[in-house]
Amino acid sequence: MNKITTVVFDLDGTLLDSLQDLACSVNHALTEHGMPTRSETEIRLMLGNGVRRLVGQAVPQGTHEDITEQVLATFRVHYAKHCHDLTHPFDGIMDMLAELHRRGYRMAIVSNKPASAVQELNAQFFSGYMNIAVGESTTVRRKPNPDGVLEAIRRMGATPSEAVYVGDSEVDFVTAQNAGIPCITVLWGYRDETFLRNTGATLFARRPSELPELLEHISYNR
Repeated sequence: MNKITTVVFDLDGTLLDSLQDLACSVNHALTEHGMPTRSETEIRLMLGNGVRRLVGQAVPQGTHEDITEQVLATFRVHYAKHCHDLTHPFDGIMDMLAELHRRGYRMAIVSNKPASAVQELNAQFFSGYMNIAVGESTTVRRKPNPDGVLEAIRRMGATPSEAVYVGDSEVDFVTAQNAGIPCITVLWGYRDETFLRNTGATLFARRPSELPELLEHISYNR
């Protein structure tokens, strides 16, 4: 049995409420290319698989791949400039991170958001707590591939046997499974509990303040 010492977090829907900025950039890109916009409710359900998948789902069905790539490029430019206009930590996140830091946990972010945005948002909000912040890039395959999570754990000087992944989506749950580590699924993010249970998630945090005690009582056999 191994005690958890290392916590890897998803970003959107877990630490940050970024839905409004993502929706704004998606709809800006769609409008620029003469396409109908999407509601925040629709966009919420598209999040978690990276921006390429997000844009691919947002464009009208049957859109040619070349056009989708143009919309994606427009999205990337707009989001790079506006990724923190309205984005903010969920209530209770900063107090939770401060408590984990006080207890000596190593912490990192691994997200399907573009690496540049992950670095910028980490610097703005979490740099006092996060040792590592990893986003999607040409060298990091997006989740649910576990490479980013395993690399973050390695760079923090830990092993998977002492790590846990914290996220809000089915993608995060499968990522943790693929990395061979437990997953705490949060219920303040972009998926509801029924959906998450149906995907296999079993360990939940209903509010950020629950995480420190949950981590103290997780042990994992490898």
